[in-house]
Amino acid sequence: MTARARGEASEARNTPAAPANAPSTTDEPAAEGLAAARRVLTQEADALVRLAGDLDERIGRALDILAGVTGRVVITGMGKSGHIARKIAATFASTGTPSLFVHPAEASHGDLGMVTAGDAVVALSNSGETFELADIVSHTRRWSIPLIGITSNAASTLGAAADVTLALPKVGEAGSMAIAPTTSTTMMLALGDALAVALLERKGFSAEDFRALHPGGKLGQKLLRVADLMHVGKELPLISVESGMQEAVLEMTAKTYGCVGAIGGDGRLAGIVTDGDLRRHMNVDLMHRTVREVMTAHPRTIRPGALAAEALHVMNEKSITSLFVLEDGKPVGIVRLHDCLKAGVA
Repeated sequence: MTARARGEASEARNTPAAPANAPSTTDEPAAEGLAAARRVLTQEADALVRLAGDLDERIGRALDILAGVTGRVVITGMGKSGHIARKIAATFASTGTPSLFVHPAEASHGDLGMVTAGDAVVALSNSGETFELADIVSHTRRWSIPLIGITSNAASTLGAAADVTLALPKVGEAGSMAIAPTTSTTMMLALGDALAVALLERKGFSAEDFRALHPGGKLGQKLLRVADLMHVGKELPLISVESGMQEAVLEMTAKTYGCVGAIGGDGRLAGIVTDGDLRRHMNVDLMHRTVREVMTAHPRTIRPGALAAEALHVMNEKSITSLFVLEDGKPVGIVRLHDCLKAGVA
């Protein structure tokens, strides 16, 4: 063995081994990233707590303005504030307050025509000195359109011009450099949510109202009514209780619901004949009997205003695939298990 090789071997024997659970140096960037992410979230959460504590009677005055709008709530802002303004406008619109976003720069080139009497404007600017907001702010002052300002500088041009100024607490932006809009835009977004939710509660906006504006959402599926899914008119499989079973079978075959409703002389549903009834009464004289003799009286039914989820529950519980829908005892529709499942009701 050469002297160099002996030296390297000796050094290897004398070098302590790293503990088995010691973190690898490759984990250090991940740990630093985790710490930075937590620091940002904590800083923004602290800012929201500060914002909530700073709210005063001005939030009530802002809500009074928004509740009195007969037109639309116009939300505007530039840059990152503009992105937040778009989301706030969408939140207002989805919670029953007609709203839209107007880009302040585009407003200076014709879009001021979108802001009219009966509207109210909510303008977002952290500094309160955003140059592009000048024309839309002037427009509100000229035509006496209510203006709500959201800014960190209540003494700014926007703060002085607004009918109500909702001041954000002066806290630093998140991150070591504290230059990118982060904490300020988070507070703007949260304040917009607070206004929208407080307004919908004042208006008595309900879950059903929400569903009407969100027919494609999960909540919309959960709140679907039987009337939204039922088959009506000529699609209904109906026959008189005095009709013969041959006629009943033809009606069942033509409508393909696996059942036929038996109607009395008063137009009310007296009973129902199902595939199961046919099997139970299957004999040589079945076709010579009347519907009244074969039908199941007092079948399970449902009202058109019931939730589709309720209809699904009844059908699952009773192991049936269709329900007649009644108003004042008279059939106005029929809803199937398949209709509910196809609509995403669960």
